Amino acid sequence: MPKAWIQDRKRDYYYQKAKAENYRSRATYKLSQTAKKYHFIRKGNIVVDLGAAPGGWIQAARKIVGKTGFVLGVDLKPIEPFPQEYVRTIVGDFTEPETLQQIMDFLPRKADIVLSDASPNISGIWEVDNARQIDLATKALEIALRTLRPSGNFFVKVFEGNMLPDFVKTVKKHFEVVKVIKPKASRAKSSEMYLLAMNLKTANLAEEQS
Repeated sequence: MPKAWIQDRKRDYYYQKAKAENYRSRATYKLSQTAKKYHFIRKGNIVVDLGAAPGGWIQAARKIVGKTGFVLGVDLKPIEPFPQEYVRTIVGDFTEPETLQQIMDFLPRKADIVLSDASPNISGIWEVDNARQIDLATKALEIALRTLRPSGNFFVKVFEGNMLPDFVKTVKKHFEVVKVIKPKASRAKSSEMYLLAMNLKTANLAEEQS
């Protein structure tokens, strides 16, 4: 990793804040800021977090849902366990069909929210990275359509680029409200954006889950 990048990170406000407040990642604030503004996660909700390592979004979600909720984190890498009984993690590739079955087996009922902050391995070639990110977001959408309850919500990382409008159109077919946003905690120079989709349409739900 370049030294300049490491130094920039250490000077970063949200990096320092996460360290001070015992969060596993500065990404915690991206979710907590958006959830506070749009209220798409609530107390008692069931949350699926795809690409969850090291667990920053799990921390943000569990704080909102509380003991009456449930948070399931999924990642290729093992996630350091959480002591709370209502937080569980799976080691698995969410782009593979067998992981979907694992997720469904773990959930106490249909999910209220599916989250994904997953990123591809960055190649530095913009077209390639953009395509890989949209592919991950599409896989996350597929899981959302299979695991969400009617009127459920979906929050996923995307990259700004020429493939994003088509992905937004696809998501709009399934959800009543779709917004592309950039949380305050996202770095200004980053092409990272987030798509928030709320109120899953029940007509599409029956088709996807049949």
